[in-house]
Amino acid sequence: MFDFLRLPSFLPFTTALAVVLGLTALELVMLFIGGSLMGGDAEAGLDVDGPDIADISDLDLGDLGSIEAADIEMMDLDAAGGGGAAVAVGPAAWLGLGKVPFLIWLAVFLMAFGLIGTGVQFGLDRFWGLTAPLGLALPAVGTTALFCARGFGAVFARLLPQTESEALSERSLGRRRGVITQGTASDGRPAEVRVMDGFGNSHHLRAVPLERGTSLAQGTEVLVMRDRRQNRYVLIPVS
Repeated sequence: MFDFLRLPSFLPFTTALAVVLGLTALELVMLFIGGSLMGGDAEAGLDVDGPDIADISDLDLGDLGSIEAADIEMMDLDAAGGGGAAVAVGPAAWLGLGKVPFLIWLAVFLMAFGLIGTGVQFGLDRFWGLTAPLGLALPAVGTTALFCARGFGAVFARLLPQTESEALSERSLGRRRGVITQGTASDGRPAEVRVMDGFGNSHHLRAVPLERGTSLAQGTEVLVMRDRRQNRYVLIPVS
C-alpha cells in the first residue's frame, strides 16, 4: 500500500520524516531516563544578545579613567545558562536560528521538508501519473521548508517569554545594554536601569557606575555588568 514511499522520487522526503521519527524516539528515551537531547540547547539559547567577551573591547566605552582591566575581567560575563551561546547573525538570524533551540529548528525543517515533498509527489502521481524530478523538487521543497522553519522560530520566540522568561535569572541580565530611566547613578546611589532580555522583555534593576567618582545621568546608555565580588550590578557608559 505504501510501497510508493520507497520510490527514488519520494526517498529524500521519506528519509527526512524517518530522521524526525528517530529524533523523537531518542528524545522520549532521554526523557524516560531523566535527560533531554534538547534541554541543554534550550538553556544555552535563552540569552544570546549580549556581546561576547571579545566584543567588549570593541565597544566605545569612552574614558574609563582609573578602571583596571582586571576589574572588568572579574565581572560576570556569562550569558544565561553559563553557556556563552553564539549570536545568530546574517542568514542564520534570518532563518530563525537563535530564536529556537537548533535541534527543534532542525526537526521542524525536516518535518516540513518531508511532509511537503511527499505531499507534492503523491499529488502529482495521483492526479497526473508522474512525479517531479528531484533536481526541481528538492530546491523548491527545501526553500519552502526553510520558510516554514523560519516562521516557526518567530512564533516560538513570541510564545517562549510567557513560560521561560518568568524563570530568567537576574544574572542573565549582565553584559547587556540598557538605559538609565530614573535618577543619577553615582557611588553609593544606584539608579534605575531598563534592560532588555533575550526575548525583548523589559526588566528594571538598580546599579551604580563601575568607575568610582563618576556620575551617570538619566538617559545615559550603559553596559550593564554584574560584579560577583559584591553581588551587585555596575554600569559602564557607552554614550
